Amino acid sequence: MFRITETVRFCYGHRLMEYVGKCARLHGHNARVEIVLEAGRLDPRGFVMDFDQLEATARRWIDDTLDHRLFLRHDDPLCAVLEAQGEVFVKLPHNPTAEHFAEMIFRHLAREGLPVVRVRFHETDTSVAEYAPTP
Repeated sequence: MFRITETVRFCYGHRLMEYVGKCARLHGHNARVEIVLEAGRLDPRGFVMDFDQLEATARRWIDDTLDHRLFLRHDDPLCAVLEAQGEVFVKLPHNPTAEHFAEMIFRHLAREGLPVVRVRFHETDTSVAEYAPTP
């Protein structure tokens, strides 16, 4: 089995509802995402996938969807305030946790047809969430 990993970085803001601690306040992160692809055999060029192609595919969606965005749970009281001010932000049906970001990225890349097997989402240098579907 062959595996490759590409790393993509981006910035985002969020806060968590029903949480006691620092993450209950608006704050931001410099995220690092590790995308792992797997293949039983290599393509004619000798690749699982070209790193440049993988990075471009992931980067395009991350830049358009996640980078420099504020993520809030749909029932966060700040949603109404931000909407009234015309601010751009993203409402999610769940808390914007590292676990959910890892799953969102995985599912998008899988829909794009990439042979993704795992996404590791580094919220900080020491805090990492991983999503890999059960076989």
